[in-house]
Amino acid sequence: MNPRKFRRICVFCGSNVGGHPAYAQAAASLGALLVRDNIGLVYGGGKIGLMGVIANEVMQRGGQVYGVIPERLKALEVGHDNLTELFVVDSMHARKAMMANLSDAFIAMPGGWGTLEELFEVTTWTQLNYHKKPIGVLNVNGYYDKLIDWADHAVDAGFIRAIHRPIIASDSDPEALLEKLRLAEIPELGRWIEKP
Repeated sequence: MNPRKFRRICVFCGSNVGGHPAYAQAAASLGALLVRDNIGLVYGGGKIGLMGVIANEVMQRGGQVYGVIPERLKALEVGHDNLTELFVVDSMHARKAMMANLSDAFIAMPGGWGTLEELFEVTTWTQLNYHKKPIGVLNVNGYYDKLIDWADHAVDAGFIRAIHRPIIASDSDPEALLEKLRLAEIPELGRWIEKP
């Protein structure tokens, strides 16, 4: 398989910087890597937390940043105004749909409920072949260790098919994760649907 070329990657990440400096350092490193490889950033449009760190890094290095934020959050003054483009939408559903449409792949950095919700939604879309865009988690400082263990457990318990377990790639190194996404294989829907 030829490695994929990405125009834009969507990064899901926290509106907080977290309790360890490694999280912000990883966000900056990922931002620098995207600019180096001429890949635009799509993200949630915020100026705070890890969202602000990665957006600022990409902008400062001359890269392209596309933010998508609901009107309600923009009104709370957390929207980032110094981007290539900031799209203001009317709902969280519209935000996620636009972020997905603008992107060729997805990376989840450390974050909270919203980050996990976004990660699982695009994973489900990939599983059902609504799109064929690769997904990865940047496992900074072991943040996603237990999620990775849970995914393996879900396979063992019969709730995630083994063919779908590789849909979420993981690595602690941004460059290694990006390479996994370039080489990811997405299973075809017909290969796993049970016949009645």
